[in-house]
Amino acid sequence: MNRQIFLNLPVADLSRSTAFFNALGFPLDPRFSGDGAACVVISDTISVMLASHEKFREFTPKAVCDATQAVEVLINLTCGSRQEVDDLVARALAAGGTTYDEAEDFGFMYTHSFVDPDGHGWGLLHLSDPPKDP
Repeated sequence: MNRQIFLNLPVADLSRSTAFFNALGFPLDPRFSGDGAACVVISDTISVMLASHEKFREFTPKAVCDATQAVEVLINLTCGSRQEVDDLVARALAAGGTTYDEAEDFGFMYTHSFVDPDGHGWGLLHLSDPPKDP
């Protein structure tokens, strides 16, 4: 069975967040989008459900974390090349995201990251030559 991941993220402004991820090249899935939520397709097996704070609270009795002030989770995505890593970070910055680090080259792995407008951290990595077992 090929499992799918639907990552749910609370967002302060659904239109702004939807536009941000569209600017990164990730389309919406209208089947799972509507009032208070939008489904962003990252890949065939990964989707991000952006939900307004009000909508998000329907799924949990806990308070919604303010990711601009505290880290709730770090999300990491693999990319097909170093260029894809750099391109996604550049598009994120152009669309209103930020970054707090520089690209790093570890030989077998190239990484960089961005922070979306709601403060969620996204790590991007390209594995060119995975390390062998120790």
